[in-house]
Amino acid sequence: MESVHLMWTTFDIEPEQMDYSTMEVVSGGYPLRPEALESAYILYTLTGDDRYKAMGWDIFQRIVRWCRNDVGFAHLENVQTKEQGDAMESFFLAETLKYAYLLFAPPGTLDFGDVVFNTEAHPLRRSWE
Repeated sequence: MESVHLMWTTFDIEPEQMDYSTMEVVSGGYPLRPEALESAYILYTLTGDDRYKAMGWDIFQRIVRWCRNDVGFAHLENVQTKEQGDAMESFFLAETLKYAYLLFAPPGTLDFGDVVFNTEAHPLRRSWE
């Protein structure tokens, strides 16, 4: 998570791909991916360590700062120029914003031990029988 957060803070938002040996962007788009907020949520839930919640808040604020527009959110064509594209993938609503919400939701909103998440971040109740 520290490495992920470093990528976000180096470019003020996460590039699709970067070279860690040079800290240079290889592929500069940001398609509104959920993995960073998903990781912050899971790590915070499992450990209770507030640094993961703080990282998630920082990442969320960067998404709002650079991707929000008059009609919703847009992917970035280039994280260095912050040029917005003209699209918002559905997984942004289904996953990225859901993990952001869950990270800051009131206690008891979702019992992490009673669900598994499918690939689109939909919580499914575990069957114990």
